[in-house]
Parts: sequence; C-alpha cells; structure tokens
Amino acid sequence: MRNKLLATVIILTIFTAPISAVNAASESSNQLAADYKIETIAEGLDYPWSIAFLPNGDYLVALRVGEVRRISAQGDVGEPLAGLPNAYVASQGGYFDIMLDPDFVTNQTIYLSFAHGTASENGTRIVKGTLSDTAVENVQTLFTVSPLKYTPVHYGGKMIFLADGTIMMTTGDGFEYREAAQDKFSLLGKIIRINKDGSAPGDNPYADGEQGDPRVWSYGHRSPQGMVLDDATGIVYMHEHGAQGGDELNAVLPALNYGWPAVTKGINYSGAYVSPLKTAPGIEEPLTYWVPSIAPSGLAIYDGAAFPQWQGDLFVGALVDQEVRHLKIESGRVTSETPAFPEIAARIRDIRVGPDGFLYILTDSNSGKVLRIVPN
Repeated sequence: MRNKLLATVIILTIFTAPISAVNAASESSNQLAADYKIETIAEGLDYPWSIAFLPNGDYLVALRVGEVRRISAQGDVGEPLAGLPNAYVASQGGYFDIMLDPDFVTNQTIYLSFAHGTASENGTRIVKGTLSDTAVENVQTLFTVSPLKYTPVHYGGKMIFLADGTIMMTTGDGFEYREAAQDKFSLLGKIIRINKDGSAPGDNPYADGEQGDPRVWSYGHRSPQGMVLDDATGIVYMHEHGAQGGDELNAVLPALNYGWPAVTKGINYSGAYVSPLKTAPGIEEPLTYWVPSIAPSGLAIYDGAAFPQWQGDLFVGALVDQEVRHLKIESGRVTSETPAFPEIAARIRDIRVGPDGFLYILTDSNSGKVLRIVPN
C-alpha cells in the first residue's frame, strides 16, 4: 500500500490552488445534479461528533460531552452506553470518533477516540472494547498521545481503517505546542498509524525509532478534523484547520512534511505572521486550501449507489459557513467546489456515507441532529 500511495503523490501535487480559484459559481445549481430530500433520523443530541453504522441498521453516535448513544433504525435514542472511560470534557475536549472493527460481525469490537486526562495533562487516546446491547466491555487502551498538554483544544482524533487492517488517526498540535508538529518524536500534530493491538507496523516510515516515533506516518499538521480512505484508489484524504486562513485538503503520504507551522497560508488570529513562508522545498503542498477559513469538519468520499452522479466526489463540512461543500476531483485535481444542502443551515460536524449509499450528516450543537440525504 505504501508504494501505491507514494506513486500517487506525483499526480496529487500537480495542481494546488485556493478553493476560490477553482470555484465554478455557475455550477452551483447543477453540481449536485441529483434530486434529493433530507430526513431527520434523530435530534436533541448533545454535540454529536461522529457516527458508525451497525449491521442491523442501528447507529452508534459519539457525543462530545462524553457519551455514546445507540440509535435504532427507527430513530429511537438509547441511554448512554455503559463501560466506556470518562473523557476530559472542556472546550474541544470530549469524545471524538467511533468506528467498527472490520470484523465486527464476528468480534463485536468498536474503537473510540477521546480526550483523556485532566486540565493540566490531557491528550488524545484510542480505546477498543466489545459492544453489547447497552454497554462496552473489555475496554483496552491502544494509544495515548505524548506528550500530554494543558490546552483543551486541537486534539485531532479522526480514525480510519486502512485496507491492510491498520488504524490511522489524526492528532492536533495542542495550539500552544505548535512547534511539536515538526518534531517527529512528538505525537502532537501528526498522522499516526498503528496495528489493532496498538503496536507500530513494521513498514511505518520511522519504524526503527531512530528518526522519529515508530507510530508516526506524517507530520507538520495543525488541527486535522476530517479523514477518509478512498477504497477505489487507496488514497487517504485529510483536511485540517489553519489559523486565520490556510485550511487545507491533503493527501496523506508516509514521511512527508505538511508544513505547519514552518509553512502556512494562514496568519495568526492577531494578524501577525505565523511564518513568512507559504511554500518551501520539501514541504507537501495541499490539494487545495481555503482563505478565509471555512473550519472544515467531517469528510466523506461518495462511493454509494443511491447517487451515481456523485461517485468519487468529496463532501466537506464547514463549521464557520454552516454548510456542506461538494468537491469534484479529477486526476488528482480539485476541479470545482460548490455549496450543498443549503437548507441545513447549521454547523456541520461529521459527514459519512452509510452502507445504504445515503449521506449522513451530524449538526454541531447542544440540540444536534442526525440527518440523512436520500433520493427524492
């Protein structure tokens, strides 16, 4: 897989531009090119941040406030699952992402990422456990970011399974620790890759531990809040928040430096430079970037059958703009981006393609919703 990904980088870095440069406003009404309707599966949820799909049609929804709720196919919201660890819930801290083991049908294993620790020492952690109807049992810790930090922000926590059965997860820079994103021995501001037992795969770029932590896959990340695997190509797409401007969409490749904070297209919130460099030799260029920021959150690549017009397209949540962005990608280039589903008009926290081929969207509030996009 590593060779496949490396072969892809040449294509992916041919064209990069601010998303405004590839926007085709005239396509806004035609981009979706599908007749859809929006259904509400559940509402009144306290900051839903991620969703997983159970084989029987039920859903698992992780709430940032430190709960996982099982929601029936009919939309009935259950009580919080018992047995899961307490999260450090503050600001951006809490429960982040939830996913099923590829062999869930036989082992009933789920994975949860969350903010672990206290106000003075906290960081992103992954645990796994066995799901029953109302609880998670046999919970084991697989990974904890180090060093721990005192800030309640920039955790990352997005997880995916790769085709080889390894786990990839984003970690943030902790905001006040941004220089650590360039330190390959620190686990802040990284994409990490681990086995299902928490160990480092032998083909990770720093597996011998001499030039970096064996679990590090890529570095120079700020606050990655969306990641998805394109099963058709093997490409892993990831987006991350810039500071004031400079949000990025990237293809994740091993041992590459994505720049933060040495190279960025954004500036500090004060208006001062983070760095005078917007590009530099040896720094991976994003597929596209957003200035001003849209605060991307949630990322899906459409691979279902319900909307064949969307095959291979990316859908990105925008927290600031309170909308979904629909990106067309052709030959490694972002060729257009248009707003989608404007009637939602809410902060978008997560976007997934369900096994039914429908698009699922979580809205980010203390009365959040699980929405489903279906053909009309």
